[in-house]
Amino acid sequence: MEEQKKLYIGNLNYDTNESDLKGFIEEKGINVQDVKIIRDKYTSRSKGFGFAEFDTEEEAQKAIEALNEQELAGRKLTVNKARKMQPRRDNFGGGRNSGFGGSSF
Repeated sequence: MEEQKKLYIGNLNYDTNESDLKGFIEEKGINVQDVKIIRDKYTSRSKGFGFAEFDTEEEAQKAIEALNEQELAGRKLTVNKARKMQPRRDNFGGGRNSGFGGSSF
């Protein structure tokens, strides 16, 4: 399963970039295949979390043990296995309780 080799890394400092994160992981002696920090699509500012992908499940588990609760750029990281993204519920319908019409006073 691909998700077992992919980790969620949260509570990142907003100034941390992919090369900073990759270097931090590799300093722990862990080979990382890819690192991606999630950014706001309008401002390009970091959302404070990202993902790292590893060659094996063993490397991913080693990364969890080595990185979780470790400090990077003044923030304690939260590291765990990534989960598949759940379908989002858009709140743009203008429904009865959305505040856009539909109410009669």
